Parts: sequence; structure tokens; C-alpha cells
Amino acid sequence: MDFFKLKVMNDFGKVFLIGAGPGDPGLFTLRGKAILERADVVVYDRLVSPSILAFCNDKAQMVDVGKMPTHHKVKQSEINKLLVKFAQEMPGAVIARLKGGDPFVFGRGGEEALELVEAGVEFEVVPGVTSAISVPAYAGIPVSHRGIATSFHIITGHEKQDGSKEVALEERSSDGIQASSIAGLDFPALAKCPGTLIFLMGIANMEMIARRLMECGKDPKTPLAFIEKGTTPYQRTVTCTLETAAETITRENVVAPAITIMGGVVELGDKLAWRRNLPLSGKRLVVTRAAKQASGISAKLTALGAEVIETPMIETRSVEPRVGSLDGAAANFADLANFDILAFTSTNGVESFFDAFFKAGLDIRALAGKKIASVGKITEKKLLERGLRCDFVPEDHTGEGLGKLLAEKCAESRILLLQGNLADDTLTTFLPKATRWVVYETLPAKTLPDWKLEAVGAADAVVFASSSAVENFAKVVQHGSVDSQAELDSASPNLAPRACFSIGRMTTATAKKYGFEVVESDETTMDSLVKKIAEYYA
Repeated sequence: MDFFKLKVMNDFGKVFLIGAGPGDPGLFTLRGKAILERADVVVYDRLVSPSILAFCNDKAQMVDVGKMPTHHKVKQSEINKLLVKFAQEMPGAVIARLKGGDPFVFGRGGEEALELVEAGVEFEVVPGVTSAISVPAYAGIPVSHRGIATSFHIITGHEKQDGSKEVALEERSSDGIQASSIAGLDFPALAKCPGTLIFLMGIANMEMIARRLMECGKDPKTPLAFIEKGTTPYQRTVTCTLETAAETITRENVVAPAITIMGGVVELGDKLAWRRNLPLSGKRLVVTRAAKQASGISAKLTALGAEVIETPMIETRSVEPRVGSLDGAAANFADLANFDILAFTSTNGVESFFDAFFKAGLDIRALAGKKIASVGKITEKKLLERGLRCDFVPEDHTGEGLGKLLAEKCAESRILLLQGNLADDTLTTFLPKATRWVVYETLPAKTLPDWKLEAVGAADAVVFASSSAVENFAKVVQHGSVDSQAELDSASPNLAPRACFSIGRMTTATAKKYGFEVVESDETTMDSLVKKIAEYYA
């Protein structure tokens, strides 16, 4: 049963108000991810990380209503009506409203929910991690600390169109939570408050806020920190005191999105700032591996502080094994008895071969007596997961290396090559008597959505693990589609970023052909590639 597409009131679609958290996709909720993977429409804000947008399914209609600090791309009232419109016009649909932080913590989610109630549209709220707590934590600043602050207060202030102030105050303490909404900020009360003060969306008004707090008795020497782009690789912390807040914003060019935290806990950030010590902090990397393979390297890069934009340029699909090419005759597993060595040239080949092997009703006993060859350590590891130890692995983890090794050691053996449809003739050049089975095909990514093209364009580098990924990346990013017939210009300034990290000589050669500045891993393993990336940015 599809729990996201149950029949709802008035046969409308259902709206999910989802908190995207502060930016780090690791802080996004499992519930939110599950909804995005099924959503028919995603209405998202400016502050939503592209790494979180990547959770959306490829068929979803993406609607950018992002609001900027100085102007609204789409007015809030129009967003409210848009959600109702989608629900009314799409019976049974899943409509995701993706908002930065938590939708009910100064996110105006309540206004959207009231509009939905008025229109008779069913909705659900999926809370998110609020930046008020998570961003200071990523900067090493606890919002409460024994002996320093036993409560914290979250405040936001913004200008209405008529110029008057609209401010809300939320207080949390060790004894519980109490919240109140007030028409004007009670500066005398806040100035006397011993707890931590956290201001959201208040950079533009900080000069006035600081002045009024000091006028009401707040110590001018109170420690204060501005934290920009919190929990992302671009996080920056600027510290000062209450009396120097305004001049610090100007001198250090502090810009939104940023939060302001003031109180004694700020001084703990010098000792506890764990995030800034990560080697890839501040870097955005594009990983182009096929989706089912990207998660491993993405997790390792993320753990080192990078923001990873998974942008698969190829997908692989298992096929019924064919002899020679996709157009060849169907392979017969009974013919396995005619071969002495099975040679695998990729992890895709391992997975696809065994998919067909088990589907044919066979098990590992059918491979008794066969020797196993692998092109490199990654494929060797995948074979070991299947219970097979490799007899031949070349020191040079390339098709050429494997071909030379088998030609030298096994010239008279009957060899079966298990490859994809795009494999070149390197192995058959060295092993002319070998038989080739095509067990999978490689399909190129056709296009990238606008939000992902924008994210890729702002990245620091691209990570390539195959020549076909480089080829497709160049076509899609430069020309908008892999079907473009325009001649690729290696010097084109539209291909951004220019730097890349590569695994293997062939991948490196292809990347250089398209004008990339290439850093190649020392070994053809993902661990070596991750190590090389970390060393490069150290």
C-alpha cells in the first residue's frame, strides 16, 4: 500500500510541510527523505541545500519559490495559494513543501498550514532541525552549558512593508519550554536575561539590536558570534563583542544566511570548534559515479567535511548475457564448462554476471575449478563479497595491465571476459582467443535540472571514476544534453569547475582532453582517491 497516496479529504492531493534543516544533508530526517522520494511536486526555498534536493525523485515537478533577504522571489501569500492550487488540481498527489530549518520555527509554516485548513486540504508537518541549535553546535558553541547558561532564547526580527517591527521570542530552559509572541521586543527583559541569546535573520538589524541591548544595561563586553552558512562546508564564524557588533559586520562582510549568538558560551567555540578542523571543510565536490555506486565515496567525502553533489553521469543496467556485443547471440551458461578463467573488468560486471547467473538457477558450485581474474582491487573486493578469491590481479589496475598479465601467465588458457557494452578492444588485443560476454550496458544521463546545473557550476571540483562519465559530463554541462550534436570545445569556459580528481589513466586522459586540470589517485581504489582529495586540499 502506498501510504503517501491514500485518498484524502475532498479527493485533493496531500501537502507535507517538511523542515530541511540547516543545510547539512546528514541532519535531514528519514521521514522527510522518504516523502521527497515519492513526491509529485516539490516547492522549495532558497536555503535548501542541493544535497537535499538530490533526494527528490527525477520525475518530480520542481518549483523554486526561494526568498532572498532583500526581496521575495515569490510572496508568502502566493506560496500559500500555490500549495492549495497544486493540491486541488492534483487529486491523490504528494506535494512536498520543503523549507529551511523547521517549518514551525520562524518558518511561516503555520501560515501555510492555516491556508491549507481553510481550503480543506489535508497536510502533515515533518519537523526539521532548527539552525538556532545546530549551527552553534557545528561551530563548537553549546547553547547551554553548566555554570555559564541554563537557558537559551531564540529571537527573530524583520521589517514589515510598513516599516514596523515584527518580533517573536521563544524561551527554552532546563525546566521546560515556554513561547510567546510579542509586538515589540522587550529589550529591558533581554538585557537582564542571563541565558544565551540567539538571533535568527537579524544581521540587517543587528546595529539597532546591539545598541538597544546596551542602552538597557547589557554588558558591552558580552561575547558574540556571527555564524554564516552554518552546517555547510562554507560555514564561517566571526567573533566580537556586543559593542563591536556593527563594525564587525561591516569589516568582515558578514552576510545572510547567518545567525547571531551572544553570551558566555561563545568563548567555548575556541576549544570546541570541531568542524573547522575537517580537511575538506569549505569544499563542494561533484561525484559522477552511477547512483548505486556513489554512496560509498560520498559518505567518505562528507565525513571529511565536503558538501557532495551526487550527479550520476552514467547508469548501468544488467542485460541477458550476449556473446561479443549487445547484438550478439544469447550466451549459454552451459558453456561455462568450456572456460578455464573468468575475467572481470568492473564491479558492474561482477554484479550483472551474478544477477544472470543466479537467475539461470545456478549457484557457486558451477564455478568449481575456474580461476578468477580481476582488473583491480575494487573489483577484487566485490568478488570476495561473492565468496570468490582472485587468482590474477595486475599491479597496473587497467585493462592493459590485466591483458598483459593473462597473456604472460595464461596464454593457452580458455578465457571468458565479462564486460559492458562500451568496453574497448584493449583486452582482446592482448587476448585474441578470448571470448567476450556483454553482461551490462551503460546508459548516459540525458540532462540535469537547473538547480543541479547551478550547484555543479559553483563546485570546487568534479570526481570521475570512468571515461564515459567524463564524456557525458562534458556534453550535459556544456551543451545541456547528451544528445547534443555540437562539437565539444575543450577550451569552453562553460564547463565548470575546471578541476577534477580522477581514478585511472584512461579516465585521466579523457578528462585532460576536455580541458580539466586533473589530479589522479595513486592507486585505482576509492580509498586512494579520497586520500588524494584530502591531501590536495590539506
